[in-house]
Amino acid sequence: MKKILLLLLLITFTVFYAFAKTPSQQIHIVSHTTSPKNIHFYHKNPHGKIFKNFHTLDDYISSQNKHLSFAMNGGMYLRDLSPQGLYIENGKMIKKLDTTQEAYGNFYMQPNGIFFITKNKEAHVVTSKGFQYTDKINYATQSGPMLVIEGKIHHKFIPYSKNVHIRNGVGILPNGDLLFAISSKKINFYNFANFFKQHGCKNALYLDGFVSRIYLPKKGITQQDGLFGIIIGETI
Repeated sequence: MKKILLLLLLITFTVFYAFAKTPSQQIHIVSHTTSPKNIHFYHKNPHGKIFKNFHTLDDYISSQNKHLSFAMNGGMYLRDLSPQGLYIENGKMIKKLDTTQEAYGNFYMQPNGIFFITKNKEAHVVTSKGFQYTDKINYATQSGPMLVIEGKIHHKFIPYSKNVHIRNGVGILPNGDLLFAISSKKINFYNFANFFKQHGCKNALYLDGFVSRIYLPKKGITQQDGLFGIIIGETI
């Protein structure tokens, strides 16, 4: 009888352990780490035309005798490809902060947040409520929801949620560098947020979902399709 009980306990523990390990086993994420000093936000070219994709941005960067080493869509957008929520580019406010608290969609899952870079090349991710505008901000984009807030995963995320999509986001590493990430397979919010937390990001922000793409030639990834509003690019 004792042997049977021991065997049942062993089976139960094995099943529980396998179940507990499932989320990490399902994670497939491509990431890129860089300094804020190399990052720029792009929406329109000097002629007022929206870049829309990495191909046109790459052509433009090349025309400036620079090299686009990384790019990712930089937040949600409206039907006309204008930014949804706050957008600042080269110190100029293109669109004001969206303070709506209750509305449909991931953007409005509270708290949502702001990813911004100051003119002295410091990067920050803060909640929209905690954001304070200053003329020292060079770039800013608003999106939502926050993924990690002061070291804690967003309270609405469920570890075994079946709400899975391709997702991309950005977090601030302990040394001040940026961690960009995109899932190569569908993933839920909790596991995606946990990726940033495990890498030491005290704060991280979700940028967008199934439309997300990444351009990262050094890893052999040059996705040229897609249609975006804001694009975040690294130039060297």
